[in-house]
Amino acid sequence: MDYKPSEIEANCIKQWEETQLYKTDDHSDKPTYYVLEMFPYPSGKLHMGHVRNYSIGDCVARFKRMKGFNVLYPMGYDSFGLPAENAAVQRQVDPKEWTLENIEVMKAQQIQLGLSYDWNRELATCKEDYYHWNQWIFKKMVEKGLVYRKKAFVNWDPVDQTVLANEQVIDGKGWRSGALVEQRDIEQWYIKITDYADELLSGLDQLDGWPDRVKAMQKNWIGRSEGTTIQFDIVDDQGQSQGSVDVFTTRPDTLMGVTYVVLAAEHPFVSSMKQQLNNSDALDEFVKDVVSQSTIDRSADDAEKKGFITGWTAIHPVTNERVPLVLGNYVLMDYGTGAVMAVPAHDQRDFEFAKQYDFPIKRVIEDAQTPSDDPMEAAYEGPGILIHSDSFDGLSNDDAKKVITTWLSDHDKGQSTVTYRLRDWLISRQRCWGTPIPMAFDDQNQAVTVEDLPVSLPSDLVFDGKGNPLERSQSFKDVTQNGTTYQRETDTMDTFFDSSWYFFRYCDAQNTQAPFDPSLVNKWLPVDQYIGGIEHAVLHLLYARFFTKVLRDLGMVDVDEPFKQLLCQGMVLKDGAKMSKSLGNTVDPGSIIDQYGADTARLFILFGAPVERDLEWSDDGVDGSFRFIKRVYKLCSEYTSFSLDESKQKELTQMIHKTVKRVTQDVERFQFNTAISAVMEFVNWQYQHGSSREAIHVLCRLLAPFIPFAMESIWSQLGET
Repeated sequence: MDYKPSEIEANCIKQWEETQLYKTDDHSDKPTYYVLEMFPYPSGKLHMGHVRNYSIGDCVARFKRMKGFNVLYPMGYDSFGLPAENAAVQRQVDPKEWTLENIEVMKAQQIQLGLSYDWNRELATCKEDYYHWNQWIFKKMVEKGLVYRKKAFVNWDPVDQTVLANEQVIDGKGWRSGALVEQRDIEQWYIKITDYADELLSGLDQLDGWPDRVKAMQKNWIGRSEGTTIQFDIVDDQGQSQGSVDVFTTRPDTLMGVTYVVLAAEHPFVSSMKQQLNNSDALDEFVKDVVSQSTIDRSADDAEKKGFITGWTAIHPVTNERVPLVLGNYVLMDYGTGAVMAVPAHDQRDFEFAKQYDFPIKRVIEDAQTPSDDPMEAAYEGPGILIHSDSFDGLSNDDAKKVITTWLSDHDKGQSTVTYRLRDWLISRQRCWGTPIPMAFDDQNQAVTVEDLPVSLPSDLVFDGKGNPLERSQSFKDVTQNGTTYQRETDTMDTFFDSSWYFFRYCDAQNTQAPFDPSLVNKWLPVDQYIGGIEHAVLHLLYARFFTKVLRDLGMVDVDEPFKQLLCQGMVLKDGAKMSKSLGNTVDPGSIIDQYGADTARLFILFGAPVERDLEWSDDGVDGSFRFIKRVYKLCSEYTSFSLDESKQKELTQMIHKTVKRVTQDVERFQFNTAISAVMEFVNWQYQHGSSREAIHVLCRLLAPFIPFAMESIWSQLGET
């Protein structure tokens, strides 16, 4: 029989849909296996990156079903976000309508690819039956004390006109727009992810099934540092006490070398100082200039050091010596306390700043190789013995860390401290196509939670590209509860809130009374195999881990970590570059399916490269995959004409078992390319020496996870169900 992919694939899709073949049975007594790909944003048609991701997941799902598991394999759409809002402005369309149309297009292509999802569990985060539960969970977080509102400098994307979380600023630029991020001082909603910093860090040790590089990225982002918090009292230019500033340092051993104290421009102390300084305009200019710079630019080793001399002083906690209090562009509010005790002799950035502003450089650590009276050409940051440190002289710097910290603690001037690079999660976004934050304000600007959920997006929004349309919707803003009129919060949630728990909802996607039934979640979670790009290592994956721990502490789930195994597939490249519309090097999956069939697209994607590596697109490779499937189809359809020499029967039996073993082991290890290579050898052997009904049955089962349509057709021809 001729291989006719369009005909074969259409028949299979119809049969699978009619029989609900891939609907998951929650009550099956088979062992469970939950396989999941990161759900897509529905911006239009699928791209080859999607095809690779889903082909991997579907291969695993089909393989596990054939191994006797009850498999949960769902799909949904991460469908809130700026692209829909931008489309609404540019094309004057309803963002919901635009989004739902895109979902239908993508879903049709996913079905066309033969992806064996349980479509009964489909969800879209932009639908009220999903974001209702976003708001419900948010209110639970409020009750648990994990939510607060404060005014602070935040990352502002001038193109997308919204706030970004720290994790969404990549090299000083907005993660979507690529625009240079600015700093703005506004009130925002935060979630206390830092309350879970220790557990998020220690939990990484449990994740044996995660790539080491992903765990390293999360560890670095959480950024645990052990050190000492030291209190410096502050005196103004009139000699009056103005309170104190805490600094965090990992080098308390250098305390006796402090020659000035430097604050970040965003430090809260700066606001109170500004009200009393005669040159407050100059201070304002300095702060404005510094906060307009990106974090990357400010913290770069070769960045120009800029400072502002306040005229105030800090009192050294040991010697009571007064040292200048200054502002510096190289100190970040995101590290430690936003205040630094500057030791120019033993910190290179302090050294450069001190040279520029003519501050003293006092050496307090001596190494054996360099005499202490030699002029310093650079800071010495290595180990050594304390000098010029009064009663601490002669201590090794490691011993001095403990001794000086103890002294500070005994004199109520400091203490041992653990600090983190991780900052609380800023979730406010000044846009409308997202989950409304279920908060409202009374006439005293006091916040209360909205009682009636869901807080639905209104239908009367005007998309003109000027700010957040929710702010201009009076029907949305006014809300009355308990006889009092309130003004709703018009910010919406960061869309990473939506994607931080969707894998729980899949377990009970039709539930109208709660986000999910805990018994179903506890049956399926943690996800056995999660698949997605390395670009989500910090953003989505960290938030999802945090959510899991919060839901556990709310008594809703009985798991600590959401994803047991993580596979980060490589990108799909063409001509050595990632496929993108801007480069004009994209390949439309639809055109490949139309010409060759979905099985060919899947086979090429899985065979072309190891899954963790980038895959270079090859038209010849696609054509070769198509020829191989035709060859398999001919062998299976006409196997009776491939007569087997009786002398080769034992060798065929050995070949069957060897191939089964190789393919099984390789698929278990996600080495799909070598698994397919083993099948190719098996096919070549049969073409050369002959085949049998048993060999064809085995061949069908081995290839079914990779090319399900062709093998379903052959299986049917063999008289099987």
